Amino acid sequence: MLQHILVLTNTPWWLSQNGAFPGVVVYKKPLQWAYPLPLKFDHKYNVTGPGRQGTFLCTERRHPQGRNSKKHEAVQQNVDLPLVLPKQKKKPYPIPLKKIQQAAKADKKLAEVGIEKKLEPPKNGLLVPSLVPVAYELLDDWKLFIKGLAQLLHFIPVHACSECSQIHVAQSGHEIQDCLGPTNSSRRSFHSWVKGSINDVLIPIESYHMYDPFGTRIKHETRFNYDRIPAVVELCIQAGVDLPGYPSRRRTKPIRMIGKKVIDIGGLVEEPRPSVDTNSAIMDLDTHRSFERFAPPLESEVPRIAQETIDAYEKVKWGVTKLMKKYTVKACGYCSEVHVGPWGHNAKLCGEFKHQWRDGKHGWQDATVDEVFPPNYVWHVQDPKGTPLRSALKRFYGKAPAVVEVCMQAGAQIPQKYKPMMRLDIVLPESEESRLVA
Repeated sequence: MLQHILVLTNTPWWLSQNGAFPGVVVYKKPLQWAYPLPLKFDHKYNVTGPGRQGTFLCTERRHPQGRNSKKHEAVQQNVDLPLVLPKQKKKPYPIPLKKIQQAAKADKKLAEVGIEKKLEPPKNGLLVPSLVPVAYELLDDWKLFIKGLAQLLHFIPVHACSECSQIHVAQSGHEIQDCLGPTNSSRRSFHSWVKGSINDVLIPIESYHMYDPFGTRIKHETRFNYDRIPAVVELCIQAGVDLPGYPSRRRTKPIRMIGKKVIDIGGLVEEPRPSVDTNSAIMDLDTHRSFERFAPPLESEVPRIAQETIDAYEKVKWGVTKLMKKYTVKACGYCSEVHVGPWGHNAKLCGEFKHQWRDGKHGWQDATVDEVFPPNYVWHVQDPKGTPLRSALKRFYGKAPAVVEVCMQAGAQIPQKYKPMMRLDIVLPESEESRLVA
């Protein structure tokens, strides 16, 4: 344990020698000084010798953290840019593998003796009443978010690379050589910029809509019998939102499980046919043709719309985070496929790393918020109308979510949590000066 030693001596020259007191913190106090220290001394030693005279008071207690003690909180100035996960590896588990194995072992022990697993809503198929208003609020914020983002793209130019997934929010594309497309070697890793759309800014993450998430799993042959809708909308439907055209089974009795086996789901119920057109019901909740559906606003209203859009973006992220704490969402550990429900589907559509070994099946694991509502980081541009970003100054640039960058250039106030990654306090040097920066 770290020890504190108070030295009372008039000959402290030897304290500067290396190895005098290894593993301890030494406080030097001459005899003529007199002031209290917040330490309680447990041992006292008198040392005499050639050149060494003094009294040592030793303690093993740390400084007390009382009510009046000042706690210095570290203010983040700049943070590292988000890591790009390699495609030749499986995604890390959001929950440690050891905890998953311990939970599975405990369920197996209960199943061996025939004890049912204790399930709480919504794991047992019932709704959580306190989260139903959250789901409705999330759906309204989702509508406002899509509308505002589509209107802003009439004024804020977005460029997308035709060979890779990167985008850039500025008057012209950047000149950073980081393209990983199939023909990047012939272009020396420069991007091939084209006009971007709302689907480049807001990555569309879709999921199969199921009337009964606990019912029959989706097979590869029956995958066309189910509609694909945004994963956020499907999460709201399963959390209690009644959306016309997309019914969902509302149970009154909980399901029963022993281990991984469902012993009672209340019977299989046939899905009712929708009474309205599903295309018109989902139109306001999808980004399809939103650029054409929403006309450009007046230029004087752009800052207000930008602020409403970024506020809706934060509310959507907060609502998705809160619902995912209770409702199960699965994501493939190799590709971007997401499924809202207690377990994933069996459609063989995965074409990522080692998909031949899995016969095209997905490697399901618990999803994170960024997989359901991806931030899509882009380079932050301090002057959108200035010179393009260059590879020589790459380490001085920051990043931000694409939606945040669009709203900032439209005149919105940026939340404080995004500023450290954007590196707003760094002055960009000239290309010749960058070599002299340590």
